[in-house]
Amino acid sequence: MKGLFVLVALCGGMVMGIQTPINGALGKRIGGIEGALISFAVGLLCLSLAVLFLGKGNLSQVTHVPKPWLIGGALGAIGVTCSILSVQRIGVAGTLTAAVVGQILVGLTIDHFGLLGVRRTPLDFSRVLGVILMLSGLYFVLRQNL
Repeated sequence: MKGLFVLVALCGGMVMGIQTPINGALGKRIGGIEGALISFAVGLLCLSLAVLFLGKGNLSQVTHVPKPWLIGGALGAIGVTCSILSVQRIGVAGTLTAAVVGQILVGLTIDHFGLLGVRRTPLDFSRVLGVILMLSGLYFVLRQNL
């Protein structure tokens, strides 16, 4: 079953790989923050339809969740805006590589300390080596832009 979710995550990453240059082109034409606004407005419309026709959750429970859980949308808006601004200067591969490395660094920190309710997974040699290799990869992807 975990293999299925690896594929789901891989597909999500591939969609983000396509989304990045599309949002970059939109941002170049109408402005970075404005592009992020339009991207999120279209996303809101799509998700509203998905909830309407496919949703099985309980939106009324949103008033009972801890308030910090509600910042995910703001973090997403910051991430998309950063992507739109970066892709024009360091390209799609550079933007995506830097974003993935940033996500891995945050993920390792959250795992190591067991933050935000996740199971604690301490750093070990293989994880540190993985980060070093990813940072090396980031350097090689970006070296023409440095």
